[in-house]
Amino acid sequence: MAAPGSSRRQITFFEEPAGSVERRPGGAEVTFLMDEGGSEFSQVFLLDPEAGTHRRLTDGSSRNGVVEWSRDGSRIAFQSTRRNGKSNDIWVMDLEDPESPRLALESPDGTWWGTSEWSPDDSQLLVTQYVSATDSRVHLVDLESGERRLLAGSEEEPGTYAGVAPTFDGTGKGVFITTDQSGDFAQLAHLDLASGELRIVTRDIPWDVEGLDVSPDGSRAAFTVNENGMHRLYLMDTESFEYSPVDGLPVGRLLSLSFSPDGERLALSVNSAQSPWDVYSLGMGDESTGYGELRRWTHSEVGGLDTASFVEPELIHYPTFDGLEIPAFVFRPRAEGPHPVIVYIHGGPEGQYRPGFSSTFQSWIAKLGAAVVAPNVRGSSGYGKRYVALDNGFKREDSVKDIGALLDWIATQADLDADRVAVYGGSYGGYMVLASLVHYSDRLRAGVDIVGISNFVTFLENTQDYRRDLRRVEYGDERDPEMNAHLQKISPNNNADKITAPLFVAQGQNDPRVPVTESEQVVRDVRGAGYDVWYMNALNEGHGFRKKENSDLYRQIVVMFLREHLLGED
Repeated sequence: MAAPGSSRRQITFFEEPAGSVERRPGGAEVTFLMDEGGSEFSQVFLLDPEAGTHRRLTDGSSRNGVVEWSRDGSRIAFQSTRRNGKSNDIWVMDLEDPESPRLALESPDGTWWGTSEWSPDDSQLLVTQYVSATDSRVHLVDLESGERRLLAGSEEEPGTYAGVAPTFDGTGKGVFITTDQSGDFAQLAHLDLASGELRIVTRDIPWDVEGLDVSPDGSRAAFTVNENGMHRLYLMDTESFEYSPVDGLPVGRLLSLSFSPDGERLALSVNSAQSPWDVYSLGMGDESTGYGELRRWTHSEVGGLDTASFVEPELIHYPTFDGLEIPAFVFRPRAEGPHPVIVYIHGGPEGQYRPGFSSTFQSWIAKLGAAVVAPNVRGSSGYGKRYVALDNGFKREDSVKDIGALLDWIATQADLDADRVAVYGGSYGGYMVLASLVHYSDRLRAGVDIVGISNFVTFLENTQDYRRDLRRVEYGDERDPEMNAHLQKISPNNNADKITAPLFVAQGQNDPRVPVTESEQVVRDVRGAGYDVWYMNALNEGHGFRKKENSDLYRQIVVMFLREHLLGED
């Protein structure tokens, strides 16, 4: 796009989706990632948007990602499994010699490692290590000597230090990180590299800091805070650490903060219940914490629909079995009830439902007359480190009990029909759908499971090598006999005879995270028990449906399934 509101010019025409675009400093070229058939074994490509030419930089077989350009634009650092097919190592590639990348950090274990930022002189790399949702670390790698220095986090004192990609300050002598070591939430902090002094910057904000960008001259920074599922933007003077909120932005989600090369504007993506993702720019004022005009660059199409008529959610809290208050967002149709209800359960499990634009929700409200309830059951992120750990290991089914408590709450609402409730979710949310049907089929009309886990043991045995240890931290280690027995006991496919409500299962054949066998076995077992299952398998997809022909068909099948089983229509 040449200017705000101007026409968009398409520059890629591949059969597969392209993403994770990073601009080359001082130039027009960009890197992007692309896989085949949803395999997630992404390759790094270099694209000249003016000439329309591109070339692949990586080996074509490994899994690659998290690309960061050096400040001078001559090299990229990236994550790759090219050494042994499973370790998340860090590599550096000279663009003049892409055939000979250099191993900069050999991942010492099965955790996730990713590049964060190059130092101002391009001699060092900030690297993040993700062990679990409550344990991450920050390292500094010297590219000449190979020396790796641990800056924050440790095995002895696990905590979340990399909720935001660590970023150098303007001097290069300090780093901005986030940490929950001094509280329940991830606070923005500044680490002095020489002295090791850690200064908490946002001590008075009782929510997670989630996004951060520092201007090219280092004088100011922008960061976002997750306030009960909604984002708020702040601007900060990096010398005094004084910050203030930005008012007048659309209420919703804010992502992809990025200062312009001259530091005069801040680009950001904005999403709200009545508007899809669009790109805005915010002018910077004379004061380092000031701001100017907000300009909207893109206007996403909504098929001619009046978005002002779209239903906005209400935040509620309901009590669960042990007295914990569970937050949930409720979309209530404007027509008179009682309305059938679709319970949307997010994945992760350490994810969080965030209210924003959802054509799916609005379609269900308009076509089915259904209310939608999106709970953030225990184990969800965004509510502090204690909350996110409440479903770990042997406590897995406590989160399923939170869905039972939600069904109790629905029964107290005059405009909601407790006799017509369906559950819907993907990935870990798909497991939650299956588990909810195991425990509450007598209270549910139907369930929709997308790429869901049906057996934790077979899932851990068959998920891709590069992510297996990460999932063991969350779900438990299936190699331990006691944990194995527990996981088998709670796995839905071993309780298939209890899934008596109609079930729709959707899967991508090439899914590297939750293999197709997870869907195949639960479909087989529930059908074997004599109950109704619809099954859709997209042969050219992975973890979810990214191709339009598949997503369009899938959405229509979901509506057909819900019409028949939730509404009782032929």
